[in-house]
Amino acid sequence: MKNKAKDDDDEEEKKVVMKGARTDTRKYFAEMLGTFALVFFGCGSAVLAGAHIGFYGIAFAFGLTVLFMVYAIGPISGCHINPAITLAMLAAGKIKMKDATMYIIMQCIGAFAAATCVLVIAFGNANYNVSIDGLGQNGYGDHSPGKFEWWAGFVAEVIMTMMFLFVIFGATSKRANTKFAGLAIGLSLVVIHLFGIPVTGVSVNPARSLGPAMVLAMMGSWDAMVQVWLFIVAPIIGGLIAAFAWKEIFED
Repeated sequence: MKNKAKDDDDEEEKKVVMKGARTDTRKYFAEMLGTFALVFFGCGSAVLAGAHIGFYGIAFAFGLTVLFMVYAIGPISGCHINPAITLAMLAAGKIKMKDATMYIIMQCIGAFAAATCVLVIAFGNANYNVSIDGLGQNGYGDHSPGKFEWWAGFVAEVIMTMMFLFVIFGATSKRANTKFAGLAIGLSLVVIHLFGIPVTGVSVNPARSLGPAMVLAMMGSWDAMVQVWLFIVAPIIGGLIAAFAWKEIFED
């Protein structure tokens, strides 16, 4: 009887472990899919439709993509789709290190895959030139849409990411009506893009910047890759500032 009870316990433990593994896998692939969607529709709108929809349309493409992905994968993974958000959540104690590591890896894979797909579609237009038209990459100096220097772009990216994370922390807090979290988060990203596109093209998301930069580097265009450090460092700093401020000042 004791052996049977032990076998039953072992079997139950195995089921729990397998269920946990499936849950983790769903979360990680949800983050990859969500980041893919963000880069595909956001950067894709800049590359494939930018001449028709302008900065306003691009801003809404990014914001609305985040909005619908919050509702699509938010219940599965929390819909970070951004390493700066993941690291901020880690700093705030809202995610474990293992999950944070896998989230960031899958986010970068999703961004790279999406940028590759945008490039493939862009090549369907005979007038497309990868070195001229790019992939919706971020940049400063001569590669800034408004020719803003690196330090201006750095300050802008830190502040934009910090404010974006404040919205996320607030909209998903216990005091908020979380049914409207996606709306608040998505529209805040629209506002951020309306402000920031002329400065850097807007990153606030290291994966969103790294994906197109890597694909362009593979095509022999290294300018975005040389500048991508800013769009990794500045959003992470902004996200961590927001995380510590929220945890120490605003969180109950």
